[in-house]
Amino acid sequence: MVRVYPIYRSLAPSGHSDGFRSTMKVQVAELHAPSNAIQSPEMILTCHSIQNTHPYGIFYGENPLNSSFTLLLLEIAIIITIIQILRFLSKPLKQPRIVAEIIGGLIIGPSVLGHNKKFFSFMFPDNAQYVLRNIGLMGFMYFVFVIGVKMDLSLVKKAGKKEMYIAFSGMVFPLIIVVLAAMIMRNSMDNDLAKFTSIGAIASSMAITSFPCIYTILEELNLLSSEVGRMSLSTSIICDAIGLNAFFAFEAAKQGETKPMAALWYLISLAVLVAFCVIFVGRGMQWIVDHTPEGDPVDQGYVVAILLLVLVMGFLTDFFGVAIATGPMMLGLVIPDGPPLGSNLVARCETLIFEFLMPIAFIFIGITTDVYSMAAVGWLHLSPLFALALIGYFSKLLVTAMAAVFVNVPLRESLTMSLILSLRGQVEILLYLHWMDKVIIGQPGFTLLILLTAAVTGTCTALISILYDPTKPYMVNKRRTIQHTSPENEVRIVLCMHDLESVDGLIKLVEVSNPTVTSPFSIFALHLIELVGRAAPLFIDHEEQELPSKYRSSEAILGALKLYQESQNAYLKLRTFTAVSPKKTMYQDICKLALECKATLVILPFHKEHLDIGGAEVVLAGVRSVNSHVLAHAPCSVGILVDKGNFQRAVPAISTENSVHHFVLLFLGGADAREALVFADRMAGNRSISLTVIRFLSYNFNGDNEMEKKLDDGLVTWFWVKNEKNDRVIYKEVVVRGGDETIAAIQAMNDDSYDLWIVGRKHGINPVLLEGLTNWSENQELGVIGDYLSSVDFGSSASVLVMQQQIMRSNVGTTPCSLGIFPCNSC
Repeated sequence: MVRVYPIYRSLAPSGHSDGFRSTMKVQVAELHAPSNAIQSPEMILTCHSIQNTHPYGIFYGENPLNSSFTLLLLEIAIIITIIQILRFLSKPLKQPRIVAEIIGGLIIGPSVLGHNKKFFSFMFPDNAQYVLRNIGLMGFMYFVFVIGVKMDLSLVKKAGKKEMYIAFSGMVFPLIIVVLAAMIMRNSMDNDLAKFTSIGAIASSMAITSFPCIYTILEELNLLSSEVGRMSLSTSIICDAIGLNAFFAFEAAKQGETKPMAALWYLISLAVLVAFCVIFVGRGMQWIVDHTPEGDPVDQGYVVAILLLVLVMGFLTDFFGVAIATGPMMLGLVIPDGPPLGSNLVARCETLIFEFLMPIAFIFIGITTDVYSMAAVGWLHLSPLFALALIGYFSKLLVTAMAAVFVNVPLRESLTMSLILSLRGQVEILLYLHWMDKVIIGQPGFTLLILLTAAVTGTCTALISILYDPTKPYMVNKRRTIQHTSPENEVRIVLCMHDLESVDGLIKLVEVSNPTVTSPFSIFALHLIELVGRAAPLFIDHEEQELPSKYRSSEAILGALKLYQESQNAYLKLRTFTAVSPKKTMYQDICKLALECKATLVILPFHKEHLDIGGAEVVLAGVRSVNSHVLAHAPCSVGILVDKGNFQRAVPAISTENSVHHFVLLFLGGADAREALVFADRMAGNRSISLTVIRFLSYNFNGDNEMEKKLDDGLVTWFWVKNEKNDRVIYKEVVVRGGDETIAAIQAMNDDSYDLWIVGRKHGINPVLLEGLTNWSENQELGVIGDYLSSVDFGSSASVLVMQQQIMRSNVGTTPCSLGIFPCNSC
């Protein structure tokens, strides 16, 4: 089937097509175009075959790819596959997602595969390009909307003078530098780029710091909760506020080039959109939040209505001549971040937008980009734009670093921060598309800027990974362990909890650890909440900050802790915190708190919780990863409690003369076992506890490490001498030939007479004692024996405490106390 289309040539100069508005096609119902159209010198007639929407199938002799729908599915599948492969290959190089998406678009577009005319005409006929471009624009709209939902504008108010100074310097000075450089090179620019409004648009976009791009890359690099990450997010929001005002000013001037009144109408339209969002939409969103019961998800109808409103805002901004992403961004900003509305919106649509719509958006970018068009126009035509871009990038990098150093940010962190604030991404690409629409640049200039975006972002991200290690501050040289803390000194413990169910067991563990007047405990209780629906992490000290209403779930946990403190006021101090951060970076909040409060022990709940009803288990998503990272990076010792419920019920409210619950320590040797032994010794000071210590030795001392054996012997001797006359302490030794005998000996003790098993995790254990067992361990964070004790196969109802002594990450010499002489105040 053939139809005739009169094609109206774009009035834009050659090479300045906007990529999706340059050609307008009007379908004619009849075989012949109107007579007046044929006579017009601006029209040509061309014939296009109309693709069948639904083919009968390949078995009928048809090519399914002749169908526009089937072809669209293939295009989407190809680009998603290419991007996923590129992400996998670039992951070792520390490259962000945006780089893989840009390269994927370039590969499928006319720059690589699409340079073959047969491939391009077959894969991307005009009607397919039309669909891809519009879906791609919708992808960008929903992307900026979701990032807008996550943005917390209150960070501008909370930002300190450092962030304000860095933001102002990093925005204003590069803007001035680029404008001055452009004025010097103005004679070598083409007419469109040489206009003052075009220069202003270029300069503002080079100086702007894009929060959406910075947030997504920091999230990939797991730097959101780091000190540099937090500062960068606050600074970028301030930069965006300054930069958007500059962008709107130059945009208004651009609108007024042909008609002065157009600039006024542009500003009026912008003001109307802002007022509509703030007054009407903002109040409507708050009404939804107020009418959603606490703990319940937002009604599905509201979510659908908000996602539909994104399209309406996109229509209104395009209708008024404003950049199409402005409306969705405004809408996202007026939606309350975090639970219940922001987190529900993000959880329900983020995967679809990032994994499906954005790859289609980069098909659109790929087919709009053509490296061969750069060669066609020549270097002389592109050199002014290239020079302005480089001047903008380097001036921002240097000025930001200098400003950070000036406000006393360490040099390495200053360089890292300047690299973060120089990242380019989706917002910049949208601006480049907008420039093509406004005939500021053409396809060659657009291609150049896309390539520079990929190069700058890829280079900066790699340098960030090299320069900044978020775990480095936790590498301390001083011993912060239970073993090396004098019994007369205060014990500082960071107590971590994810929900109310884990609080009771952790409190009881602290209680049986025997805080006394001479050796009091300082407890730093940290409630961990997963960051969903907002971009910036929160860390709340409840002595200094009030808990936001959206996180009222912490109140029950904080109340339980305060009640316990009141009952133990003489020898226990309590300070409470709440951290709202992604699960991937939650360990940074824990380690940072442990470092700042000089803790000797961090206690974590196991990622599986045992319920009273039927002994069922609940797996806490992401907690296992948090525990593993804390074990790897903590600046002190770490304990993981596997609470099976009976432990908290067994512990009485007060100590009694008679032992009412029984603990057993399995001592397999090594630093972790020594830490466990000293901690168990503290518990033995509680008169309501009886302690049994079982030391495992290999037959004929096979596999023993001589140094570890000496350290173990010294500490065990100290323990036995101290508790020799204590009737509540029993010490035994078991000699085994391998892992099977170790398990048999442990199983023989499993008679439900114990309420808590205590064991060292893994460091320094004689491998003979675990021979043949390592392959059966599922939960590496508990170690081989700890995993077995907590498993269903072991069949014990007793809880399990796994201890790991602080891992020293630098060359620390041997001290007298490390030889088993406990305690030693010099450490």
